[in-house]
Amino acid sequence: MLSWGKSIVFAIFIALVVRNLFFAPYVVKGESMLPNLQNDNRLIVSKLNKFDGYHRFDIVVFNAPDSSEKYIKRIIGLPGDTIEMKDDTLYINGKAYNEPYLKELKDKKVEGTLLTGDFTLNEIAGKKVIPEGYVFVLGDNRLMSKDSRHFGLLPMKDIVGKAVFRIWPIDQAGLVQ
Repeated sequence: MLSWGKSIVFAIFIALVVRNLFFAPYVVKGESMLPNLQNDNRLIVSKLNKFDGYHRFDIVVFNAPDSSEKYIKRIIGLPGDTIEMKDDTLYINGKAYNEPYLKELKDKKVEGTLLTGDFTLNEIAGKKVIPEGYVFVLGDNRLMSKDSRHFGLLPMKDIVGKAVFRIWPIDQAGLVQ
């Protein structure tokens, strides 16, 4: 009987270590990542990127700079980047980027309207270039997202992890893109 107890305690210990150091569950709250992630989607967030870094267009969960909540957004700009949005086109370091994750929303918008208003990094954050230790994040649902356009650059130390897998709803289970 004692060996079963040791096994159970060991299994709980391993589960807690994995959950706290490597992976964590996250529930999407709100509409800022529509249509790619919906309210109440359940995700698995990898904390392993803290060791090998984050990449442009990763979807990350982070401690909100203006509340005790956690937000989920897409990394658009990395340290050293310049960012500009003009006529619904994203420019990073002067190069236009296609944002395929916005296609569904752009197809639905009214002719002559913008999904994302024009801005420059300098207008938003008072910086020409994203400094080391910071990223610029945007929600996919640009009209309904509180993101770097509102709270400025995000310190990388506030990132909890990268969203990697959707586990609920079950019919949408799979890798987060």
